[in-house]
Amino acid sequence: MTEKSPKVAIIIVNWNRRDDTLECLESLSSINYGNYRIVLVDNGSDDGSIEAVRDEHPEVKIIEAGENLRFAGGNNLGLNAISADDDDFYLLLNNDTTVEPDFLSHLVAAAADSSIGIVGPKILYHDRPDVIWFAGGIIKPAWGYVRHFGLRQPDDGSFDEPRWVSFLTGCCILISKNVIFKVGLLDEGFYLYSEDADYCLRTAKTGFKLVYEPRSRIYHKLSRSSGGAYHPRKWLQRYRSLFRLVRKHTPPVTWPLFCLNLIWELISLPVNALLQTGKLPPKAKN
Repeated sequence: MTEKSPKVAIIIVNWNRRDDTLECLESLSSINYGNYRIVLVDNGSDDGSIEAVRDEHPEVKIIEAGENLRFAGGNNLGLNAISADDDDFYLLLNNDTTVEPDFLSHLVAAAADSSIGIVGPKILYHDRPDVIWFAGGIIKPAWGYVRHFGLRQPDDGSFDEPRWVSFLTGCCILISKNVIFKVGLLDEGFYLYSEDADYCLRTAKTGFKLVYEPRSRIYHKLSRSSGGAYHPRKWLQRYRSLFRLVRKHTPPVTWPLFCLNLIWELISLPVNALLQTGKLPPKAKN
């Protein structure tokens, strides 16, 4: 890539995850895309994150929030701080990820068409890079239904075709600057969860397309190798956020559909919890 390539600002939000952030930054230092910069938004960490990043990665621009603004607020702070600069794309990247050297090159190439607003990569489990966590996704707002394609499935080539999707996870999304101008920032009213689903719906409503690009690959750490156990408090917050998503994007006449879906999910909650805390598919034998 040359300096004439589109300029990308990579925004990473950190809150007391120093080691994860350092590993993420280290993986970014090996990417083969030249025209990028990194902006780290620190949400009031007290674990020495800022000092460690300054010491090991002095090239990173650090914005200190002074408090935990969570996902939406932290990313919005970063976007606002650099909005007057000459970046062409913004990459929102979780700090609990590592990336392949060519991940950004593929995302930028996939976003070359001006009709494409957001591009997302294939995301694999950090501890099991042969298993998929995300291969694009779908939103059915009337039902409050947001799902990953390929979740917990082997990375055997079944999800290696680019496709239009209705959902891309905020774990890693490349957003065109035109989208920021027309759609705006993330909705900080979502205290936790569904901010990315809301942004995808808002982007699609303005006419932009969302693309899953499987040649771009990153690896996501979760609280457990299976994808993370859900504390009951997190389940409650998840459904609160989903109902906010439903109220925001669908008329009241459709809300009973969400209630039906909620009842079904609560009935099947033990199975969902087992899937979240159980083992991933067995490793392939050599």
